[in-house]
Amino acid sequence: MDETCKLLRALPALSGHPPAAVEPVHEEPETLFLRWLQTAVDAGVAEPHAMTLSTVDNVGVPDARVLILKDVDRRGWAFASTRSSAKASQLAANPQAALTFWWQPLMRSVRVRGQVVEASREESLEDLQARSEVSRAGIEPEQWVLWRVVPSNVEFWQGSTDRRHTRLAYQRTADGWLRGFGDFT
Repeated sequence: MDETCKLLRALPALSGHPPAAVEPVHEEPETLFLRWLQTAVDAGVAEPHAMTLSTVDNVGVPDARVLILKDVDRRGWAFASTRSSAKASQLAANPQAALTFWWQPLMRSVRVRGQVVEASREESLEDLQARSEVSRAGIEPEQWVLWRVVPSNVEFWQGSTDRRHTRLAYQRTADGWLRGFGDFT
C-alpha cells in the first residue's frame, strides 16, 4: 500500500454529529430540504447554501463545480451564472443537471437530479440586482441567467457512525412524489 493510500485510509470518515431528532417525511422534497437547510444554518454549518452542480460537456464527460443556491420552491432549486460560462453552454446542449449538498458536521447530504429550465428575464435581472455591487461589476445584465433544476429525483442521506445510513428518496411521478427508503436513482 502506497503512502497516499495509507494516508487516506487513516483519515476519519463520518466524524460529524447527526441531529438527534428524526425529521418527519414530507409530501414534497422541497419542504424537507428547507427543514434540513435550516437545521444546517442553526448548527452553524459554514456556507450551507453551497452546492456542487454537475453537468456534462458536449462529448458526455461529467463536469462539476461549486455554486451558491439562490432559492428553493415548487419550481425547483435555483442557481445563476453568465451565458458565457461553460455550464451555460453545457446546459444549452443538455438541460439536465445534478446538485449535491454536503453538510459534514451533520453527516447529511442531499442529491437533486432533473431538467434545468431558464427562469424569466425579470427573475434573472432581479437576481443580478440582489448581488453585491462588487460581484455585479463587469456583468452585462443580458448575460446573467437564473436557472432552476426541476427535480425528477431527490435523495436525503443521513449518515451514521455505525454505517447504517438512512436514505429517503423522492421520485416524481405523474401523480406527485413517490417516497421510500432506499435509492430510486
